[in-house]
Amino acid sequence: MTTTTDNLCNVLVKIFHEPNRLAIMSAVCAANRGIPFSDLKAVCRLTDGNLNRHLKVLEEEGVIRMDKAFVRLRPRTTIYLTKTGFKRFNEYLAALAKVLDQAQQAASSESAKSARMALGKVLPA
Repeated sequence: MTTTTDNLCNVLVKIFHEPNRLAIMSAVCAANRGIPFSDLKAVCRLTDGNLNRHLKVLEEEGVIRMDKAFVRLRPRTTIYLTKTGFKRFNEYLAALAKVLDQAQQAASSESAKSARMALGKVLPA
């Protein structure tokens, strides 16, 4: 992956850059043996319908898989991260870190420039 801002931003508009999906993927990544739907719902503070919709999108992309089973006669859905999901999410996180770093550097540079101008001096950076 190249490190130009345009290329990095293209990665960010993909599937993970929606706040609820970022929370879902983070929770699923933290769960070594998958995470039950009810736990994921509580962690992400989403309704059943909202969580289901996001999970469907993630499943269609192949980044998670859902296993449905009965435990003590009750249905249980467990969400797992796929190998593809692990790879793609880590690429997303790396790109996000680079974009944030570039933004921080630009903001720091702009802040320093603004501070110099406020003092009435135009000093070299």
